Amino acid sequence: MKDTVDTNAERKAWMGLFAKAPAGRVAALLDAVQARPDFTWLRPPEIGSVMVQGRAGGTGAPFNLGEMTVTRCALKLAGGEVGHAYLQGRRKDDAEAAALIDALMQTERADDLREAVIAPLKAELAGAAQARAARAAATKVEFFTMVRGED
Repeated sequence: MKDTVDTNAERKAWMGLFAKAPAGRVAALLDAVQARPDFTWLRPPEIGSVMVQGRAGGTGAPFNLGEMTVTRCALKLAGGEVGHAYLQGRRKDDAEAAALIDALMQTERADDLREAVIAPLKAELAGAAQARAARAAATKVEFFTMVRGED
């Protein structure tokens, strides 16, 4: 039987936040909380494209939807912690910042970064989602049928 506990769920969550963040926001939050530490590149930021697949109805057969531009990088801190980043678009500085945060989250700085970077980013993205939902709800049309008086 396969173990269903995902030991990387928290890391997946913050990596997802970095990928969805607006351009420049991850780097700004990191720079506000601390100076960038020394590191060595395992893979410097590079821009490429990936094929995005879709499924009709979410469950149908996969089909190629199109290509999407991504920026990826990997780095290693002096202490040996490795950080990775994959972000949509051409955002080398954000990819570097996301990889740095990913690596720093494996150090004693994790709680500080969780409070100063990840929590605000999570709140901002949740607020943006609520605003989008409110705008969509404002366009909702309610249809109803009036009962005719002929019984």
